[in-house]
Amino acid sequence: MPKFVYTALIYMVALLLPLKLLWRGLKQPEYRQHVAERYGFYTQKIKAPLIWVHCVSVGETRATQPLIQALLKEYPQHQILMTHGTPTGRETGQQVLGQEIASGHVLQAYLPVDTPGAAKRFFAHFKPALGLLMETELWFHLIDEASRRQIPVALLSARLSEKSARGYAKLGKLTHACLQQLALVAAQTEADAQRLKALGASNVMVCGNLKFDVTPPAESVTHGASLRELLGTNRTVMMAASTREGEEPLILDAVKDSDVLLLLVPRHPQRFAEVESLLKERGLRYVLRTQIDQPLPADVQVVLGNSMGEMYTYYAASDFAVMGGSLQPLGGQNLIEAAAMGVPTILGPHMFNFAQVTQAAVAANAAVQMADVSELPVQIDTLARNVDRRKAMSRAAKEFTFQHRGTTRRLIVAIRELLKS
Repeated sequence: MPKFVYTALIYMVALLLPLKLLWRGLKQPEYRQHVAERYGFYTQKIKAPLIWVHCVSVGETRATQPLIQALLKEYPQHQILMTHGTPTGRETGQQVLGQEIASGHVLQAYLPVDTPGAAKRFFAHFKPALGLLMETELWFHLIDEASRRQIPVALLSARLSEKSARGYAKLGKLTHACLQQLALVAAQTEADAQRLKALGASNVMVCGNLKFDVTPPAESVTHGASLRELLGTNRTVMMAASTREGEEPLILDAVKDSDVLLLLVPRHPQRFAEVESLLKERGLRYVLRTQIDQPLPADVQVVLGNSMGEMYTYYAASDFAVMGGSLQPLGGQNLIEAAAMGVPTILGPHMFNFAQVTQAAVAANAAVQMADVSELPVQIDTLARNVDRRKAMSRAAKEFTFQHRGTTRRLIVAIRELLKS
C-alpha cells in the first residue's frame, strides 16, 4: 500500500471518528470525553522529561504496570505519559496506577488518530524522550514523526500472530519502512521475533511476555474469599472469563445440565446489559455482582460479573475457568491472569493471539485446550467432578507463571541503553 493511500484512509477515519464515538458513547458515555485528544489537542501540564508508554486497552494497561513502576524507580526525575485507545484502558490505568497518577508522576491521555497533523501536535505538546509501544501497536505517521524528531521508539513485549503478520505483509513497503524506524523490537517469543524480522524489523531481541510479571493485587485473595463466602463454599464455581459476542450462548448451553454456579464476566462493560437480556430470555435465575450483599440462594444459576477492576477477585473466588475469546475465532484472551491465581483453565480452539503461551500452559498442565467447542460440556463436567485434578492444575499454573517472570528486568536494561543513546 502506498503511503498516500494509507494517509487518505486515515483522514477518512478521522472524519468519521465523531460518529463512532457518539455511537459507542450511547452505551459507554466515557467515549464522549476527551474527544479533542483524539485529534492531538492536549492540556496536560508537563513538569519533567517524559517517557511515553502506549497501552491501547485493558490487557496492555494491566501488563504495563510493573514496567511503569520500574521506570519510575529507575528514572525518578521523569514523568510517564500513558496513552490509551479506549475508555476501559484509561479506567484500568486509574485502577492499577491511581497513586502514581494522583501524584502527577504518571499522566494519561488518548493517543490521537494517526494523521500527520495529529502526530505533529502530539509530539509538539509532550516532547517525549522515548516512546514505548506495547505488543502490536504500529502507527505509521506517529512512528515516522518520532523518527523525524529523533525520538527513539521501541515495540515491547511484541507479539504477532501468523494471521496479523499476513495482514501487515499486505501493506508491503509501508510496514517494512515503519519497522525499520523502530529503535528496538523486543518480542515475546522466538516465533514472534522471526515474523517481525520477515516484515522488516531490525534490532530484534526476545524478551518474554510482560504479563507474567504482573503481580495480582495483595487484597485479591481476601476479597476473593469474601466473595466466595457469598457465592457458597459448598458449590463448584466456574468463571467464564472475558467472554465476547456469541460466546455466552455456547457457555450457557454447556452448563445447562451441570450443577456448577456460573460466574459470567463479559469482556466489555458496554455488553453487560446485552448479556443480562440473554439471561432473562433463557429464564435463568441470576444475580448481578453489584447486587450481592448476602449469601446467594441455592437456586441461583448465574452471577453476572458487571463490575470493573475485579478480575483477580473473580478468579480467586472460582474453582476453574473457561477463557473467553477462544470459543469463537477471536484469538483468545490473556490466560496468564488465571494461571497467576492458580485457576485451572479450559481454553477453546481459537487462541491464536496467545499461541505460544497456550502451548506452554497446556504442556505445563496449567490449562487444557479443546480441539472443538463441542467438547465444552465434557471438559466442564470433568473439572467440576475431579477435585484432585483441579488441585494439581492449580499448583502447576502457579509454577508456570513463576518460571516465566523476568521480562521487566530485561526490558529496563534495554531501555537504559536507548535513553543513553
